[in-house]
Amino acid sequence: MSEIFKVEASTGAYQVQIGVGLQINAAKESSFSIADELVAKLWSKSIPQDAFFVQAIEQNKTLETSAQIIEAMRSKGIQRGSHLEAFGGGIIQDLATISASLYMRGIDWTYYPTTLLGMVDSCIGGKSSINVGRYKNIAGNFYPPKEIIIDIEFCKTLTPSEQVAGLCEAIKICYAAKTDSFDQYVKNFSDLSLPLSSEQLLGLVKLSLLTKKTFIEEDEFDRGPRLLLNFGHTIGHAIEAATHFSITHGVAVGMGMLAEIRMGMLLNKYVDLPYRAKHLDSYIRGLFKNIPDMVNTIRNLEVDLAIEAFKSDKKHTNGSYVIVTLDKQGYLERSSIPVTEDLNRVILEIFEWVKKDFLL
Repeated sequence: MSEIFKVEASTGAYQVQIGVGLQINAAKESSFSIADELVAKLWSKSIPQDAFFVQAIEQNKTLETSAQIIEAMRSKGIQRGSHLEAFGGGIIQDLATISASLYMRGIDWTYYPTTLLGMVDSCIGGKSSINVGRYKNIAGNFYPPKEIIIDIEFCKTLTPSEQVAGLCEAIKICYAAKTDSFDQYVKNFSDLSLPLSSEQLLGLVKLSLLTKKTFIEEDEFDRGPRLLLNFGHTIGHAIEAATHFSITHGVAVGMGMLAEIRMGMLLNKYVDLPYRAKHLDSYIRGLFKNIPDMVNTIRNLEVDLAIEAFKSDKKHTNGSYVIVTLDKQGYLERSSIPVTEDLNRVILEIFEWVKKDFLL
């Protein structure tokens, strides 16, 4: 059983296939593979043994690693008509996007996401982000793969925190849409316990990706509605940095959503959460009960470092913070807020709340 659909892009449509037990070990002729070294150990029969293996940690998501990949491709004799395959989560995807787009001015590639977060969110859209020096995600481009093959089987070896990370991103996408996607999510997936079954995962991935597809096809290059998908990320990225990446990206985004909901309350001066936001807040807190040890590491948040990371976010403009929060009806809005001392006090209050009180 599998689902197939296409995503339209300026470079041409690309295909997405979602299924269980898909044939994923048939490397294309004249291909070069990049793989998460841990995934390769767990799924040794599915991943080419001559792949370029990368330890998928934030410190390796750099231009230097991409340069090493490009050198390895050249050493293997990869040509313009060759093909790159990537097996892994978001870090591998970022490295593959950059490397495939730069090598000989661009070669085709196929992506096999192996994390739930990659399956429900990052695999479509073609966007990459690379760290340069101390600046997170400061360089990147848009270069979608020709094909995305999502084998739900990979979820069998995911940790609870990796599952929660994917679920946080999935509900974020559905919440951002002004369709019935969030209602469908609440109806079909809000009461499920981990680990999810293959049937549940298929439905979840399909709903999330078809919802994100509408954002991508309307706003491929992040100039308008797609920017709402940054919900949770501005504060989430700061949480990652200020905990030295001991909190994974998707979980940090979940925390960031709770914090940005609270910021919306403070900025809009309302006391009670809007009805939609109550469901979102409750769902994320419920997810966090599955990963108490990781969530409790927020107590180690370095508030000064979080504020520094928040202020250096690339989405901000001179003199204004740009952030996605809630309007009074609970829908997302992207605001450019002039920086004032009062606003900086709100930012400080938010990170202190994240560290001390959001678990209460």
